Amino acid sequence: MEPPVIGGLVVAGMFVMIALHVPIGVAMAIAGFIGTGIIIGFEPAIALFGIEPSSAIASQELAIIALFLLMGNFAAAAGLSGDLYRLAQAFLGHRKGGLAMATVATCAGFGAVCGSSLATTATMTRIALPEMEKRGYSRQLSTGSIAAGSTLGVIVPPSVLLVLYAILTEQFVTALFVAALGPALIAVFFYMLSVFAYVTVAPNAGPAAERVPWTEQRKVLKKSWGVVLLAIIVSGGIYSGIFTVNEAAAVGAAVAIAFTALRGRLSRSIFFSNLKETAASTALIYLIIIGASIFSYAITLSHLPDIIVGSIEDLGLEPLMVILLLEAMYIVLGSIFDTVAAMVITLPFVFPLITGMGYDPIWWGVINVVVMEMGMITPPIGLNVFVMHGMKKDIPLSTIYGGIWPFLLSDLVRLLILTLFPVLTLWLPKAMGLM
Repeated sequence: MEPPVIGGLVVAGMFVMIALHVPIGVAMAIAGFIGTGIIIGFEPAIALFGIEPSSAIASQELAIIALFLLMGNFAAAAGLSGDLYRLAQAFLGHRKGGLAMATVATCAGFGAVCGSSLATTATMTRIALPEMEKRGYSRQLSTGSIAAGSTLGVIVPPSVLLVLYAILTEQFVTALFVAALGPALIAVFFYMLSVFAYVTVAPNAGPAAERVPWTEQRKVLKKSWGVVLLAIIVSGGIYSGIFTVNEAAAVGAAVAIAFTALRGRLSRSIFFSNLKETAASTALIYLIIIGASIFSYAITLSHLPDIIVGSIEDLGLEPLMVILLLEAMYIVLGSIFDTVAAMVITLPFVFPLITGMGYDPIWWGVINVVVMEMGMITPPIGLNVFVMHGMKKDIPLSTIYGGIWPFLLSDLVRLLILTLFPVLTLWLPKAMGLM
């Protein structure tokens, strides 16, 4: 049997196992092991189960993911997310749709200390949704702004998904973080614009609250110093060159734990609960990465990526058309698969194609995360929507999806702009000498 045929069967077998509810990391590892065994022998295939886990565990880059997850969990436990929301609410709540705008701003800010879209969804559903319901906001606007705003958790640095892309493609993590800053600010602006358009069409959907006096705003600002300090320490430390990304993640985790202790919220149960949650999330990511490494090894041996790249080139499509087709594919995949799984499954095929067409891998990393982010709110699934529905079962899925459409349309416009004008992504890392 020819290696490309074996590669095709490996991919098909992996999807069959995923359909049978085998964990994605395990499915990739089994399919990759069998494919490698058939192509070069089962003795070297067995050796992969020693090589890949040991290299993953020894990776300093992967340790960043665990530390950022730990920082996000303790930041939430310390109540920093609540401080951030009250700050945004004090300055934006007096406008029509102001609380929805405050939710978007808070999601972006919390993403800077959390790095996880799902964690941001869960946190903001607890904090922001009751406030908007209490002030008469429509459920569509309330849930839509939370589900969409929470996707900013994967594009606002430090992003777990950007770290993962950097590891899998051997790119400079800091360059990716800096490149994502511009697209992240554009995302916040477009989401704010979506809220404004929503309340312009339906004024009663987001009634304005009373303006908070400056004395109260100043009090809220003083109480929010913790989350601002944490964001400055982590992001400022990375971009100024004071910390490496690893050091910033470690310092950020330590500062978040210190805030939890200083606020009297660091009980024994909370401490070990956060450690357990971080360990579980990290183990899941490690399992997927190890499985993806074994799977990628088999796929590389089969020469399937080379054949796919060659076949696409033979079609004679313009590079831009190929990019648009890939973006459409990722939006669909992001709506069905976990974002980490969708990325690691496809990178062995897609990355050689992107670099072969002459596109910058840093630019594609940001675009890749943006389209994954869109998939998290795209019907028929959208993980953010299901997380919110799981926490508020009295809100129908149709209501949440109804509130998402304005944000999804703005996402499409934003994606088109970033695709047509790569300079918006690449100018800052180039200006800082990171590329």
